[in-house]
Amino acid sequence: MSSVFSNCMVKDQAELKNLSQRIAQRQKRGQPSDKLVQQLATKALTSQTLYEQRQKDLPTLDYPPELPVSGQREKLVQLIREHQVVVLAGETGSGKTTQLPKICLEAGRGVGGMIGHTQPRRLAARTVGQRIADELKVPLGQQVGFQVRFTEQVSAISHIKLMTDGILLAETRQDPDLLRYDTIIVDEAHERSLNIDFLLGYLKQLLGRRSDLKLIITSATIDLERFSKHFDHAPVVEVIHPGEPPHYDGGDLTEWFKRYCARFELRPFDEQSADAADAEALKDGC
Repeated sequence: MSSVFSNCMVKDQAELKNLSQRIAQRQKRGQPSDKLVQQLATKALTSQTLYEQRQKDLPTLDYPPELPVSGQREKLVQLIREHQVVVLAGETGSGKTTQLPKICLEAGRGVGGMIGHTQPRRLAARTVGQRIADELKVPLGQQVGFQVRFTEQVSAISHIKLMTDGILLAETRQDPDLLRYDTIIVDEAHERSLNIDFLLGYLKQLLGRRSDLKLIITSATIDLERFSKHFDHAPVVEVIHPGEPPHYDGGDLTEWFKRYCARFELRPFDEQSADAADAEALKDGC
């Protein structure tokens, strides 16, 4: 995209560039272009105003020091800025799911377009969105939104959008270049569902058309080299979990267990059961 429109929303940049080229062609042929110039100015101003508002509404970032991924924050920010694709590996509890969208914000992403963050399950999309919103101290549906089948809470100032991989695939029908996003995070890619495999193949082709788009793939510590090789030897970052044992300090055992699960991004048994009950809906990936 032209650097002239770099402070406009990604979804508007292609249209603004085309308008600019049409104006130049008409002026070269000596044809009137006043209406097109006015149209360009109006659309550019609207897009710039939204861009500036989104930049102003960026939340304050904070990283829990006990999560292993927090220790890799500076390295990840640099890699995201320098590479189009990054592969992040870490086991459950490393913090990659909740902290990576915030790291992308620190790297300058999420202003000109949203950070799309896919999850393989509907329940995870909702709960992870709520967790990130809580950590950023913003209402769910504002700076952090989510979308699953039949439910969408996303606003014009949403920087981060949680969704199932099926939702993102469905969006490619209306928006083949995914221009609402400047960054895509494909979480839990090691699950290798049909949706995830199809999405990774689609994104591989899309990256060639959109040099501005960033892709971060997260996985457990398996198949790392295959993911990296598929995306032209993208850099790999491994986050090692220290394996801290749980420490029960008295009180209500159920509440302590929920706090422990939240701290290390584990899902309590009732949420796992809810996913099982949702299995039928997951067949279509939404």
